[in-house]
Amino acid sequence: MKSLIWLTAEEAAKNRGKVLSLYRQLLRSINSPKLQLSYAARLAKKAEVKTIFLFGSEEISKHNVADLIRTAEYALSQLKQGKIPNNTTQY
Repeated sequence: MKSLIWLTAEEAAKNRGKVLSLYRQLLRSINSPKLQLSYAARLAKKAEVKTIFLFGSEEISKHNVADLIRTAEYALSQLKQGKIPNNTTQY
């Protein structure tokens, strides 16, 4: 059984700014003209990002929050290169 290390209120507050920043950057990056997406596809991708962060915001495990941040950073790096991150991509 894998044990979880819980976030303290101070640690959660420390990560809040980074998580919000990544969230906003991802939403902005989806609008990039580098991505060949239709309007409907852009809306769908934004909804996907919002859902991931909605569920991620309820996490209180250090490991899960760290995974959310790493995944968001990876997705952002892919979007900045004009690539659409694959849901099954492992980094």
